[in-house]
Amino acid sequence: MILIISGTNRPNSITLQVAQIYQQTLQAHGQESEILDLQELPLDFASPALYKSELFSQEFMALRTRVAQAAKIVFIVPEYNCSFPGVLKAFIDGLEYPAALKGKKGALVGLSTGSQGGNIALSHLTDVLHYCGLHVLAQKPRYPFIHKHLQDGQFTNALYQQLLQEQVDALIGF
Repeated sequence: MILIISGTNRPNSITLQVAQIYQQTLQAHGQESEILDLQELPLDFASPALYKSELFSQEFMALRTRVAQAAKIVFIVPEYNCSFPGVLKAFIDGLEYPAALKGKKGALVGLSTGSQGGNIALSHLTDVLHYCGLHVLAQKPRYPFIHKHLQDGQFTNALYQQLLQEQVDALIGF
């Protein structure tokens, strides 16, 4: 199963819409997937309990289990302040280390409302994921000005769909 992580907890995010497009594309290839939306995180997950697994809430443990059971993981990553969202880093920090990600395969998709498409955010996240032992697919589509190229939950830019399709094809064979 491929787990798609919507990398922000922002309500009504473009990130979640792109995660849904990714899932539809995987389904068209007969690939089973599910979305883990960081909006599902319990409000207190980043308390000091984050570092004491015996204090984790049942809700957070359920999210950790979903990551642990995934064969491959796709991160849909919005750019926040020239990096990736802190909530995504805190979530990764709360996963079982190193077992949750070590040896698994993953893919990254960058989003931004600016001109770089989350390039630096993807670079930062790649470093973190490599440290955690995740093998990251080299092909990382970046979608600049995403807010201008998404309408009714679909890309309006054919190149964006093509880049996603190419990554999905590569991920399936990865």
